[in-house]
Amino acid sequence: MKIGRKDCQDLERALSLEWLEQNGRGGFASGTVAGAHTRRYHALLLTARKPPSERFVLVNHLEEWLAIDGQVVPLSTNLYPGAVHPTGYEHCVEFSTDPWPIWTFACNGMRLQREILLIQGRDLAIVRWTLLGRKKQRAVLRVRPKLTARDYHGTHHENGNLSTEASIGDGLVAWQLYPDVPPVRAVHSGGYRHEPEWYRHLQFPVERERGLNSEEDWWSPGEFTFELESGSPQTMVLTSEVIDRLDVGALVQGEKVRRDTVRQAAPADDALAGELRRAAECYLSERRNRQTVIAGYPWFTDWGRDSCISLPGLCLVTGRHDVAWQVIESFAAHVSEGMVPNRFPDVGEQPEYNTIDASLWFIHAIDRYLQASQDEARVRQTAWPAVKQILDGYRHGTRYGIRMDEDGLITGGVPGAQLTWMDAKVGDWVVTPRHGKPVEIQALWVRALEVGETLARRYGEADYADRCRADRSHAIVSFRNRFWYEQGGYLYDVIDGPEGDDASLRPNQLYAISLVEELVPHDRAQQILCFVEEQLLTPVGLRTLSPRDPRYRPRYEGGVVERDSAYHQGTVWPFLLGPFVTAWVKIFGESAAVRKTARGFLAGLEAHLHEACLGQVSEIFDAEAPHRPRGCFAQAWSIAEPLRALVEDLGIQAKAEKVTAKQILAHQCKETVPPSTQLKKGKSVQRGRRKDAPLNL
Repeated sequence: MKIGRKDCQDLERALSLEWLEQNGRGGFASGTVAGAHTRRYHALLLTARKPPSERFVLVNHLEEWLAIDGQVVPLSTNLYPGAVHPTGYEHCVEFSTDPWPIWTFACNGMRLQREILLIQGRDLAIVRWTLLGRKKQRAVLRVRPKLTARDYHGTHHENGNLSTEASIGDGLVAWQLYPDVPPVRAVHSGGYRHEPEWYRHLQFPVERERGLNSEEDWWSPGEFTFELESGSPQTMVLTSEVIDRLDVGALVQGEKVRRDTVRQAAPADDALAGELRRAAECYLSERRNRQTVIAGYPWFTDWGRDSCISLPGLCLVTGRHDVAWQVIESFAAHVSEGMVPNRFPDVGEQPEYNTIDASLWFIHAIDRYLQASQDEARVRQTAWPAVKQILDGYRHGTRYGIRMDEDGLITGGVPGAQLTWMDAKVGDWVVTPRHGKPVEIQALWVRALEVGETLARRYGEADYADRCRADRSHAIVSFRNRFWYEQGGYLYDVIDGPEGDDASLRPNQLYAISLVEELVPHDRAQQILCFVEEQLLTPVGLRTLSPRDPRYRPRYEGGVVERDSAYHQGTVWPFLLGPFVTAWVKIFGESAAVRKTARGFLAGLEAHLHEACLGQVSEIFDAEAPHRPRGCFAQAWSIAEPLRALVEDLGIQAKAEKVTAKQILAHQCKETVPPSTQLKKGKSVQRGRRKDAPLNL
């Protein structure tokens, strides 16, 4: 995906376009096409000490200048109070995301290319600069790294506790800013002069819009210089790893091969499916010795609900069956009182069990995995016991009052708790509590009982199968008798709540159509889809509440309270396009015309791939035009569910990967590397002077 000169040099536009690199360990790099940071989460080296948790921003930014015939041209851009300095974006003529973020600058008759890439499975970032063109040209590049070494949720400010010393060796410099934070090492092909400076009052306008701390101070240890010559790249590798040897060329080539493999596996007959397929791998990450799913960037780690909903789209339709199993196995190991974790905290080891639906989505994911992989042995040994624990836990009662009621339906909820995916909470205020019997929970419960019956019969447990069948039949009858809202012509969102039945027109009822055949008669399902299309459907997803509802909030903006009060009160969620397309095809048929119409519901995402975070789909959007993207700039289920619908419901072909990331990494580890990058312990350098930003050039 390419951005041309016009957009690159339009500051407002270039600041709105973001890029993302990830390393499969919870670490990532991100920023804007303009080069300036607009979020506290933008960084060049951001690593996870306990993947994918305990993330630290180590290297924020690089300040770059190109010296040509005595003239100094800035390449970087920063935002200060009331000022932009320097203005390197003015020299950018092209930006591309293929195969990784690449900027092209035009300066005094020269063209310079800057590349930034992360290596899968490694905590390191590679930056390469290359003068382009056949004509022999020379220039000098000056680079200052900006460091903070802080928690990725926080901000950093000038203080006296930061160590300004460096260890300098042959082609390697190391800094340890704080004793309890990972060190930073820079392997480079240039020269280094240690001269510490502070850059103060950097501004993050997106954080300011979110009502959060939006100012930060960056510390720069010194300046690197690189002698550039046409066609010969100069490199800097920034890492928290202890490095003995490093072959940058082998790392770059290995990563190129890996990405080419992903690209070749992407569907070629549908552009959107191809882009979503390529984006899918961004959300797969290491947790201990297994794979997990990152819910979204820049601030989420792995969540139970998100993982289970995303699994079919991220892993099953893409042929990553082994990855899917690792995710299932991870959650199966943590079943407690019939519940899977909703979240593994950033800090600490104890998972959180505060969801009514994640466990049921987990059962659905197990069934989908078995259908895709035919992996009977592992499912029977590991997953089946977890399924029974969940079903029995919901039957007899578990945390938060979650239990099967006398009518066979699932109820749950206690004051102060948010249990469904509509989980916004401000202090003690639960914005959408949905206590009682939410509609999608009943669909998931009936679906879970269906899986329970099927597996029990397959594994010779007839009595358990009969019980699942009886409970399922009871729940279906109760659902059909109680959930139809005759006055509105659609399904109640919640029944038997503290204030009675809730007839809010929300998208949750789609799951009663997409997941289960028997819950909604065909004519009523058609009616529901017509209401959803008319009132909830937008070009980029589904509204969470009808615009006709007095509680409807069309904009997701303002401080924490304002944003959370709109989070599920109108705000558009693109992942809901998945169940909507599934329900549409199921009810209106699989003819070419129906599929064409359903494909049109996803067309807005194609345009969105070229805005916000390039090649990714945002978490949410405003409910009204122009549907500004909000929340996380890259969300797992926003990718996964449209991709699943494209493959499963619309017949787009997705291929399995031919080469695994593990194989690529194993190849990289075997590459020979010269010893010239070994760190030689140098003398500690004296503390340098401090200086206000911006620099005077």
